[in-house]
Amino acid sequence: MKFTPQHTALNRELFGPDFNWGVSTAAFQIEGAHDADGKGQSVWDNFTEKKGKILNDDHARHACDFYNRYEEDIDLIKKLNIPNFRFSISWTRLLPDGTGTINQAGIDYYNRVIDYCLEQGIEPWVTIYHWDLPLVLEQKGGWANRDVIAWFGEFTTLCAQSFGDRVKYWMVMNEPVVFTGAGYFFGIHAPGRSGIRSFTSVIHHVVLSIVAGAKILRKLLPDAQIGNTFSCSLVEPLTDKPRDVAAAVRVDALINRLFIEPLLGLGYPVKDLPVLKGIQKYILPGDEDNMKFDFDFIGVQNYTREIVKYSFFTPYVSASIVKAENRKVELTAMRWEIHPPAIYHMIKKFAAYPQVKNIIITENGSAFPDEVTDGEVNDPKRLQYLQDYLTQVLKAKNEGCNVNGYFVWTLTDNFEWAEGYHPRFGLIHVDHTTQKRIIKTSGKWFAEFLKRPIKQQELTLEARSGM
Repeated sequence: MKFTPQHTALNRELFGPDFNWGVSTAAFQIEGAHDADGKGQSVWDNFTEKKGKILNDDHARHACDFYNRYEEDIDLIKKLNIPNFRFSISWTRLLPDGTGTINQAGIDYYNRVIDYCLEQGIEPWVTIYHWDLPLVLEQKGGWANRDVIAWFGEFTTLCAQSFGDRVKYWMVMNEPVVFTGAGYFFGIHAPGRSGIRSFTSVIHHVVLSIVAGAKILRKLLPDAQIGNTFSCSLVEPLTDKPRDVAAAVRVDALINRLFIEPLLGLGYPVKDLPVLKGIQKYILPGDEDNMKFDFDFIGVQNYTREIVKYSFFTPYVSASIVKAENRKVELTAMRWEIHPPAIYHMIKKFAAYPQVKNIIITENGSAFPDEVTDGEVNDPKRLQYLQDYLTQVLKAKNEGCNVNGYFVWTLTDNFEWAEGYHPRFGLIHVDHTTQKRIIKTSGKWFAEFLKRPIKQQELTLEARSGM
């Protein structure tokens, strides 16, 4: 097969020789092998067993079978010319009971993954926590229990001691606002709790845990690059009416500023979101010194924008999101608006914090209803999405923003949390019955894009039929 030529001024060389290109994944979404070799049960293992929680009652007991196919998938990363691979460590593979007894088989597994990456010339970027809290710890209160700071510290210490001799790049936690909001306020993600009471305590304990984990990494691995990743969406008001504008400020404070600002030493955005005053009761003497950290990089994860209007009936924020499907805009399979300038504006927003030294786009990508035709997967919408968003990243970089990396979400079509296997984000198509992998057109484009610095100002990309 051949691509329709893509004529664009976009090429790898324009981003500079030190720009970090990669692909991102998460343990629970790809590994499968849910109870293999001593692994304990996580909150997501438990949540997916509950009927009606996941679209089509999908589960991740097998997922992409990365646990058994890691060499095959890392070989594909190499084939796609991707130099950096971001993946996470399953807490319950290392500590089946959350704390205490160490499962050596889990450590051995991640050692094999890391070693194989390095053998293939691929740099491992490790996320310590990507949402899979041990179920036994959730039964003790989970993130609502202040003891979680020590529990997470034990897990982080084990990761650093086990893998730190070979892993240079670390992310403490992935998207704290998502796993706290969806899991402890809305109840649509594991562990399925809802309500403001547990949510406010969880926010504070997560902030303290991120800093505790980062400090452990800094102490044990002084030469490591330490970051944290944050989900974000461009938030804009529906109209220029003061009520809509104020509503957008509150939503922005909730989804974009809630964690980054305290971690940078700026405190919680209580002024713009008064409901956060409830956190005050959980702040103990000495906490303020343990709420901030000097990160080497900040991971920005953007997919879309949200349009917001005032809503009297919405508790706590008095605002509601105008659904993208009601705005007659182009959508992904997640029903998210395709709005490339969103990533540009979010880079500018994070770069405006003086404390942010380096920005890496640690996730960006799109889901579409891909189909296999004659053994191939042509996905022109994803290809266009990646090119358009990358163009916006380059625009921000050219304007002086300190953005120095871009990781595609994701490598293979995987288990997308409450949406199950319906949304396909991968550069590689996976048949979840046979586990057959097929590199999509977008993956072939990315491979050619990364193949070598390209001298011509305009880029014409052609897939190779043998790839």
